[in-house]
Amino acid sequence: MDEVALIGRRRRNFRHLPSRRVRSARSALEFVNAVGLCSTFYRFPEGLGSLWEAVAGRSAPRWPRHSHHDDGVGVTWELKDVLPARRQVYYGKLVKGRPVLVALDLFPAFYTLGRGNQRAAAYRAEYEAGRLSLTAKRIMDCLLRESPQYTRGLRAECFMLEPGKTREFERAMGELQQGLWIVKTEERYEPTFSYRWDLLERWLPDQVAEGRRLRRPAALERLISRYLSGAVYSTPALIARLFGLGLRLGRLECGVVAGVAARRGAHEGIGREIRLALLGIGERRFAAQAAVEL
Repeated sequence: MDEVALIGRRRRNFRHLPSRRVRSARSALEFVNAVGLCSTFYRFPEGLGSLWEAVAGRSAPRWPRHSHHDDGVGVTWELKDVLPARRQVYYGKLVKGRPVLVALDLFPAFYTLGRGNQRAAAYRAEYEAGRLSLTAKRIMDCLLRESPQYTRGLRAECFMLEPGKTREFERAMGELQQGLWIVKTEERYEPTFSYRWDLLERWLPDQVAEGRRLRRPAALERLISRYLSGAVYSTPALIARLFGLGLRLGRLECGVVAGVAARRGAHEGIGREIRLALLGIGERRFAAQAAVEL
């Protein structure tokens, strides 16, 4: 299988074809479950599916001048609200600080890599060790007493309703989201716009429990395997950069990547070619191919 065929397979998986456009919540859920995870609107240069691109049916659609009146943007915005509200996917800033939708069967791998076997109550030890800010600890104190809560009620309970404390509150909420302590479960538009927040452990108890049991090598293999099943090709450096595994993959990570590549190649009958695509395409060359996407 040559590089053109690999890129074509990625286009099909990422739904960069008008005939495979996402048109409903059902097809959006099928898309997320097929690729494992995707962004909402942002286009990752490392190669990750995008819900907006899948709705548009093409790669890198131009952002409309009047986005509030654009059908594609409107549908994408609605879907990224509907799927998490139905508890069908996880939604949060898991990849490079950007919001992504994650299939529920893949989410335990993220939990393992981010939190290990910790439970929600471990935030106190994290704070005492200097790994959690005081504001984040106060928010966790409030949510542990009562959750879910809407943003205004949570700010009131934390004594942070003053406008001057907005930035501090938002920084702490971002810290807790990226640390997989809390999750946004709803975006309410009436009577006023607000977010609803819950402890991740309470909102996805089964997935968190599985993540606490999963070992790091198995979690890493699940993550990379699911990612490559959708993206089709990548390099170890790009995978490390995308998922925050450090500037260079360690021995364990390299072994997992090579093992996944070998198994995928054997399973699909394209062993040598797929391994070359996974491990041999240079980053500059990959970036040029990804930009063109046929």
